[in-house]
Amino acid sequence: MTTQTVEYIRYLIPEDRSAEFLAAYTRASRHLAASPHCVSYELARCEEDFAHFVLRIVRTSTEDHVEGFRKSDLFPDFLAEIRPYVGDIQEMRHYKPTTVRGRGSSEPTLYEWAGGAEAFERLTTVFYDKVLKDDLLGPLFADLPAEHAAHVAVWLGEVFGGPTAYTEQHGGHSHMVAMHIGKAITERQRRRWVNLIQDAADEAGLPTDAEFRSAFCAYVEWGTRLAVYFSGPDATRPAEQPVPRWNWGAAPPWIS
Repeated sequence: MTTQTVEYIRYLIPEDRSAEFLAAYTRASRHLAASPHCVSYELARCEEDFAHFVLRIVRTSTEDHVEGFRKSDLFPDFLAEIRPYVGDIQEMRHYKPTTVRGRGSSEPTLYEWAGGAEAFERLTTVFYDKVLKDDLLGPLFADLPAEHAAHVAVWLGEVFGGPTAYTEQHGGHSHMVAMHIGKAITERQRRRWVNLIQDAADEAGLPTDAEFRSAFCAYVEWGTRLAVYFSGPDATRPAEQPVPRWNWGAAPPWIS
């Protein structure tokens, strides 16, 4: 397994050459994008001094960059585009990300956007009322304890960015997964689960904007497919791991 690395290339480009420089990197970027060793890239320009540029490239690893991309058929064409600016490089180094990372509060979590604990409590109350009355899912959930819906609300709250209460009070991800072992959930049952929780989200008044619902449905698909897998005959309880923390993905919230 490779560990991602971040390459920073800092340029000092005179104002009269900046348009050519940007055009050259626009052309060169297609070779970066085509490389299996490139995760993402971004060229930024300094606001205080327009002559300073920083190219940030996330690589699959330093070795993949040096031994992979630089020795690939893509590199000569990439280099040909940016060669006139090699002499303008002030720094070109690889950096390993540290554990100091996070998200700022300018973007709300899915938990906050949904309405917090009360929203997920409404959701699971409505949902399990539907489940227990359903001819396909009812038998599967018939023996669940009365507090199950409340526990799932706490789980969903943590998954969508809320308090880590499920981890602290109920055993975290491994415990949730273990509850599905031996259940032999079918694809038909999984699909019914997906449909009912989406109906419940409507009835419980969860946000209906496209951004929230796309993230919500993405988790539901991921979670239910994982449940089917771990309910199969050969599944074993996984090692301890953190509860997944879902985010907005490709479409952040629309805030006017």
